[in-house]
Amino acid sequence: MEETRNISQVTWREDLYPRFEPTPARIQQYAECVDFLPPIEINQHDELIDGYHRWTAHKKAGIETIKCVVTNTSSDIELDRLMAKRNADFGIQLSQEEKKRKARQWYVTLDTNKQQIADDLSVPLRTVQNWLSRKTKDMKVDRDRQIAEMWLACHTEDEIAEKVGLTQQAISAMELQKSAAWQKFVIFSEYRDPDWKPPLYDVWKVQNASNSTKHSGQTETQWTDNLLYMYTKPFDIVVDPFGGGGSTIDICKKRLRRYWVSDRLPPVERRDVREWDIFQGSPPLHKRWTDVKLLYLDPPYWKQAKGLYEDDSQNLANMELDKFYDVLVTFISECAEKMHENSRVALVIQPTQWKAPDRQVVDHIVDLILRLQSASMSYERRIVCPYESQQCTAQMVNWAKENRDVLVISREIIIWRK
Repeated sequence: MEETRNISQVTWREDLYPRFEPTPARIQQYAECVDFLPPIEINQHDELIDGYHRWTAHKKAGIETIKCVVTNTSSDIELDRLMAKRNADFGIQLSQEEKKRKARQWYVTLDTNKQQIADDLSVPLRTVQNWLSRKTKDMKVDRDRQIAEMWLACHTEDEIAEKVGLTQQAISAMELQKSAAWQKFVIFSEYRDPDWKPPLYDVWKVQNASNSTKHSGQTETQWTDNLLYMYTKPFDIVVDPFGGGGSTIDICKKRLRRYWVSDRLPPVERRDVREWDIFQGSPPLHKRWTDVKLLYLDPPYWKQAKGLYEDDSQNLANMELDKFYDVLVTFISECAEKMHENSRVALVIQPTQWKAPDRQVVDHIVDLILRLQSASMSYERRIVCPYESQQCTAQMVNWAKENRDVLVISREIIIWRK
């Protein structure tokens, strides 16, 4: 029998699937058709058994209730197994590597027989036997992989140690950046893709967005990739406080750059985007600021973003112009003070025209260059990133004709050097 729950009542036990990676594109797809999705499955404690992507899609779409079927579970062990079995039978399949990790976890911690593991994960018994034949060595590999992933995401040594059950001293002694395991991946993280083309000019025009998820103000991955190519090397840290849909994380992982990516309102489908407001000041990277080589900012473009987010006064789109500038300049200056020589700040911005008073162009680019003149940072260059003309509505085109004016369709990336 179907029941109904408030979205906030349903909880997802991340501790049972600590390495589960959601699929943002699938969540976006589901969010566009929530009325046609089947119910999720929960237990008597409102803990999610099956339907993470459907549940998250409802949150993304702003739907307050969701249809559920309830299955009683007697323990966390049963809940864990049922989650895995439902996924194997009906859900977006766990990868073989994820199933392998789950099999080893159950075998060691629950003393589960191999046939039961094979049945729950919907894999052949022989596959489970192969997975468990080198369980001690493979468990260390799993642990080291988790350490590496957390290190790339700029977690502290204490946070990593607590997660994997080691001491902070043990994590520190690993010297991850110098390890042979990392070095073998460095060559593959660099720009050897067959379709990679280095930026040769100061106009970066992108015909089709390369991001797989939709998010208001989503930055273009190709720009970020170009900046990584120009200004960073493997293991350098990239800070992005307007992380939105998480594209900076995706490209940093590909290029083996460490990252601290946040947003004031992280999208529900990207659990790897931290929650941080620039009003809180510079991110808490502490000594790791010495490794920050790029501060990348693609903020709301003042009044152009009005109505796309929330309505409170701390949203950049809702501020008076002088405060908009002051907030950005204060944050950038505070971060720049902690960054080392030859690091870069890159800010994406577009002049405001259509939503400006009397359609008069407000040139944020020039204003910010002038306001950020300081001894610690010097203006280096501007890169043009034009929109397609199709972004303009018929109303905008008619206005330009009637007023013998031109429409602003170009964004720019301003780059400063420390």
